[in-house]
Amino acid sequence: MFDVDRYLARIGCAGETGVDIATLRKLHRDHLMAIPYNGVTQDFADGVRLVDLDEDATFETCVIQGRGGTCFQLNRLFSRLLTELGYDVTLLAASTAEGREASGLDVEHMFHRVALDGADWLVDVGYPGPSYVEPLLVTDAVQSQYGCQYRLVDRGSRTALQRRGRITRWSVVYTFTPEARQWSDWKEMEEFLVREIAADTGPRDGRNILCGRTLDNGQAVLKGRRYLTVRDGREETRTITDDDEHQRLVSHLLSDAFG
Repeated sequence: MFDVDRYLARIGCAGETGVDIATLRKLHRDHLMAIPYNGVTQDFADGVRLVDLDEDATFETCVIQGRGGTCFQLNRLFSRLLTELGYDVTLLAASTAEGREASGLDVEHMFHRVALDGADWLVDVGYPGPSYVEPLLVTDAVQSQYGCQYRLVDRGSRTALQRRGRITRWSVVYTFTPEARQWSDWKEMEEFLVREIAADTGPRDGRNILCGRTLDNGQAVLKGRRYLTVRDGREETRTITDDDEHQRLVSHLLSDAFG
């Protein structure tokens, strides 16, 4: 069952129960380093359940066993952790350009806003990356983390979260609105996924793989055959063509020994 103390211990934050920005930063960063993004754990074999999620079973699989999960699993669990610690947490929805084009929905992604000491912070431990490793202050100013820069850009009805590395241009991570959401808002996404699964008859050759892990100086993301690493803001991308190497890389990304 969901247990705050076991959760904190699993992410290397035993005893870190303060409600302050220093603690929030540590919880966020250490969670990303300890628990990977792992699309495989979102098993839809018995039906698509994003709203009526069994949090206790998800906690056991994603956190205690360390298998990781998707935004619908990881951010939901992290929200519960923060709420039980006493943080003021608001559920938000976002969409990437690719995801919105595919689904037409603005609830592709799930993350949170935390109100703390008169300021608002974006919190997201369920994005495969690359993205922010520590909470982002909701401000017009450019913010720097681990060699990368981030900014929030007003796009009328939506806000774009943008990121750039040391030698790359600004690119959009995802767009969102400040509207507070309810879990039930993701029923649309459930229905979309049901249709997608029913229509998917393609081969399982690694193209559907999506996993990511945070390093002490950046992030690593494997999307299909494309492997991206960001270290101190410097990005390197290569295509994995060898099946054995691809499988080894997946196993390594999801391993506690990753580094």
